[in-house]
Amino acid sequence: MKRTITPRLRTLVLLFLAVTGALLAGAGPASAHAALTGSDPSQGVVVPKAPDQVSLTFSENVSMNDNSLRVLDPQGKRVDKGKPTNLSGTTYGVQLKSGLGKGTYTVAYQVVSADSHPVAGAYTFSVGAPSRTVASVGDQDAGGGVVGWLYGFGRYMSYAGYIVLVGGAAFVLACWQRGSGVRAMQRLVVGGWLTLTAATLWLLLLRGSYTTSGSVGDIFDLNLLGQVLQTKSGAALVSRLLLLAAAALFIAVLFGAYDKREEEEEKRDLTFGLAIGGTVVAAGLAASWAMAEHASTGLQPGIAMPVDVLHLLAVATWLGGLTALLVALYRAPADTPVDATAVHRFSRVAFGSVLALVATGIYQSWRQLGSWSAFTDTTYGQLLLVKIGLVALLVGIASISRRWTGRLADPAVTEEEEQSAEVEEREKEKVKASAAIKEAAVKSGAKVSGKVSGKSGSAGRSSSADDDSPERAAQLARQQAAVDSARQKRVRDADPTRFGLRRSVLAEAGVAVVLLAVTTVLTQTEPGRTEQEAKAATAASSSSSSSASDSSGGALTLDMSFDTGGTDGKGVVRVDLDPATVGSNEMHVYVQRPNGRAFDIPEVKVAFTLAAKNLGPLPVAPDHVTTGHWAANGVQIPMAGDWKVSVTVRTSDIDQVTVSKNAQIG
Repeated sequence: MKRTITPRLRTLVLLFLAVTGALLAGAGPASAHAALTGSDPSQGVVVPKAPDQVSLTFSENVSMNDNSLRVLDPQGKRVDKGKPTNLSGTTYGVQLKSGLGKGTYTVAYQVVSADSHPVAGAYTFSVGAPSRTVASVGDQDAGGGVVGWLYGFGRYMSYAGYIVLVGGAAFVLACWQRGSGVRAMQRLVVGGWLTLTAATLWLLLLRGSYTTSGSVGDIFDLNLLGQVLQTKSGAALVSRLLLLAAAALFIAVLFGAYDKREEEEEKRDLTFGLAIGGTVVAAGLAASWAMAEHASTGLQPGIAMPVDVLHLLAVATWLGGLTALLVALYRAPADTPVDATAVHRFSRVAFGSVLALVATGIYQSWRQLGSWSAFTDTTYGQLLLVKIGLVALLVGIASISRRWTGRLADPAVTEEEEQSAEVEEREKEKVKASAAIKEAAVKSGAKVSGKVSGKSGSAGRSSSADDDSPERAAQLARQQAAVDSARQKRVRDADPTRFGLRRSVLAEAGVAVVLLAVTTVLTQTEPGRTEQEAKAATAASSSSSSSASDSSGGALTLDMSFDTGGTDGKGVVRVDLDPATVGSNEMHVYVQRPNGRAFDIPEVKVAFTLAAKNLGPLPVAPDHVTTGHWAANGVQIPMAGDWKVSVTVRTSDIDQVTVSKNAQIG
């Protein structure tokens, strides 16, 4: 019998495509997870002479190639020496050519953050005085355009495939073992495997263009593919493909040998083995995301990665199992309906998954946001609020499904089903009796016809009747089976409890489609903690540029971002020097967290160096005044010049970093 797609399922598919298109269309280059938190020279600053190098500080470690950091003169020609290097921590620099003239210079960068997302941008600084510039960096479209959209769609499909594969298999193994022989369940799980495999290959091909040029023509560039395979993200994708090969073996056993096992003890042992093996493969697939994305960098990666794996497993068990239940309710054959016991088991499994999802989600939210204000002040926080709202709606609908599940398992309902079954049996007996009467009448007619006709004709017709009898019986049997199946399906669907459960599960699936789309965009969005740090650093850089430009008129203020690499090791250190002239000066040092709050650290040291005259470093040990504030009087500056001000920050017994900036003093 040919199956048709119901209007509700068609609506669900259309909703899936619409939401995917609408949400992924907005994912552009700004969706990177590393942010530029500092630079030297700073944005818009005017320096008296050309620097020897340009350095950029990011919120996390980044990957670079020879063209990742470019410096262009006012005519648009490159004036850097190429091959950027890691200066310290998350600060990277590139050497400049000598003899640079006055004018406005453009710094363009294109890197890949530690959590696999491309980062691109540009800013300007001037030597001597600002000038007009023809430099263009419009080709930097990393992470955006058509390739960015295709990559985002591939990520969505990979998540969807993983959820259906893991959740569908878990539903069959833990809740409805009879489902291993149901064709619709087999197609669902195999479809999830095919989707995840295809999406992984698709992402592997797109990765090179996505992180570099953003050109569609570079998708099949084998050189870029070779470079991708040497990166952390490429290794994660290849590992995922290898694990999918193991998943294929798991599926073959689940829908092959497992379905054919009849002995209860053997099936129980095989169930245990499949549960262990399936959990290992599912956790490994989840780890291919955790080890290459958000959880692998930033705060507490050793805790964040296992938590991320558990979060993905909980999502797959809940939403994938929900998809499997929906298919079972709509597509299971009449002779193998999903029973109340299976639905009740899934209800308990889903409840445990939601608890794990909430616990891991709270930790991930704290880790990515860092403050309550980030919920409303950052794009990541706002998307997270939308996700929380969708999860709350999904849990609300799930509670309705649990009520229907309770009624489905109620003994009263079972008695009604038994009565319906008895009625069906009586109907079958009537149909069989009627068929027997008709068959007898047909045979009787054949005999009468044989008497009237001649012997030869009678023998021929009798032979033909004998030949057609088995075929006719088989045809009648098939028709009778179809009628019985249709009748059973009508009786089953007429059950108000099962009908209500189907509608509530369908509503859950619709919300889950939107939830998955929002989650995919969320994974491509800069975390709230990073966004706030970048805003604070930008404000500090602007303040520093303004202060440095006005240093000839009095006090000098320098702001420098630091990252010692340890716990609570990020912040901004500010050095105030007054009056910033030759002779005695008063110095104040302030240490703030990225959110602008003052905090104490074990040690702060300052040193002044005048490289042009081979002076220094001249060390200064300021005294602690109050929280986040140190000061020193009588700081001697022996002569005027372009001084390098270095600040050593120690945030623990082993975590220390030195940051520096140049400024004209005197």
